[in-house]
Amino acid sequence: MSVILCTAGYDHTIRFWEALSGICSRTIQHPDSQVNRLCISPDKRWLAAAGNQNVKLYDIRSTNPNPVLTFDGHTANVTGVAFHCEGKWMVTSSEDGTVKIWDTRTASIQRNYNHNHPVNDVVIHPNQGELIACDRGGDVRVWDLGENKCTHQLIPEEDVSVASVTVASDGSLLCAGNNLGNVYLWQMKQNRDLTSLIPITSFQAHNAYVTRVLLSPDVRHLATCSADHNARIWAIDPDAPHNIKGNEAVPTDRAPGTLPLETSLESHQRWVWDCAFSADSAYLVTACSDHYARLWELNTQAVIRQYNGHHRGAVCVALNDYSEAR
Repeated sequence: MSVILCTAGYDHTIRFWEALSGICSRTIQHPDSQVNRLCISPDKRWLAAAGNQNVKLYDIRSTNPNPVLTFDGHTANVTGVAFHCEGKWMVTSSEDGTVKIWDTRTASIQRNYNHNHPVNDVVIHPNQGELIACDRGGDVRVWDLGENKCTHQLIPEEDVSVASVTVASDGSLLCAGNNLGNVYLWQMKQNRDLTSLIPITSFQAHNAYVTRVLLSPDVRHLATCSADHNARIWAIDPDAPHNIKGNEAVPTDRAPGTLPLETSLESHQRWVWDCAFSADSAYLVTACSDHYARLWELNTQAVIRQYNGHHRGAVCVALNDYSEAR
């Protein structure tokens, strides 16, 4: 399968789609709970579905509707999930206030990091040696796996929940979005064995909650999704100095250097919860509470396919259309 596209949400089903035709090719029941997040392993073998208190692992190549492994250990909703580049381990975040690392062969917990607040999202740095997670208390934390500790604690806005984080595919940028609709961008620099985070800019991307931020694979675009029924694409110039303002965070009332708005994707009828870029960064799939997922061609701002089938809100999407040689 060259293209794997999956959606899920509140109707307790996971749906696989033929991306170009819009046909639902497979449906998996997820009766235990709604599905909060989906993640496809880099080798396209496994689909991880994060629900209430656990993650279920499904074999994409099999017709078996049952999970091959269940990762139990969280005590509340699992909000984020990501695979190690070779699939050897998986990281999850949860409203129980923890980030956990799991052995994907045995479903056993290998590491446990405590945020002391419900954790909304987690991503793996491309170096595979750091995790970045954000929480409802307003923190963004960088966890160093080699040192086994938190090396950076960022607080974009005091007591404002940070809903989503994303890191550039080349490790150059870190971005976070919060419940006031604001987006924060940092430059990540590797100095020997230390990572430094330099504030670049902050700006209001939406007039309601930001639900997802995502940097494109080519690191030229930033997608933001929101409760204001919109998804937006912001331009990032990889050759620009990013309006760096020194080593201190830039207050929001100064509003320096808002990223140029490339596209506003406005056909959604309700909250836009999640998004996924194509490998060439030319297309975006969005998942919305209006039950639909949509495939957008970014240079024309057009919906070129709508995926109909969910009976309640679609809240998560996963896409892997990378070549097998990746």
